[in-house]
Amino acid sequence: MARIYISLGSNIDRERHTRAGVKALRDAFGELTLSSVYESEAVGFDGDAFYNMVIACDTDLDVHAANRVLSEIEDAHGRDRSGPRFSSRTLDLDLLLYDDLILDENGLRLPRDEILKNAFVLWPLAEIAPGLKHPQAGKSYAELWRAFDKSRENLAPIAFDFE
Repeated sequence: MARIYISLGSNIDRERHTRAGVKALRDAFGELTLSSVYESEAVGFDGDAFYNMVIACDTDLDVHAANRVLSEIEDAHGRDRSGPRFSSRTLDLDLLLYDDLILDENGLRLPRDEILKNAFVLWPLAEIAPGLKHPQAGKSYAELWRAFDKSRENLAPIAFDFE
């Protein structure tokens, strides 16, 4: 059984897609650990603000199968892959961590670079796994968040009801 961490983001009908994404992940993986939902400005392009969060769960799937499930969920919720890499999204699910696996193959890189680069990934990850250590940096996510330059992004937790 592997412990996986997934980032979820949406800036198109973001309340509906955030709820739907969490429900689909629960249907696929069972019990989930959810971070708070954070609102952040679009990074890398001009667009509407995003809702972002990190979700942890356990799976018997291998890393590639787990990643495929995330792509299938995105597709089922209207993810358009025809546009630029940095663009608005109904649902964006990224596999951040698969246990402490370090991997770079077939377009799948673990741990995801975004963990160390984006507050909207690091803060919610530090919230739900503060003592867990980054498999390459060797520091806990709480330590990494404390040292992060928080002036680079506007990010705030919001009240969000999943009912």
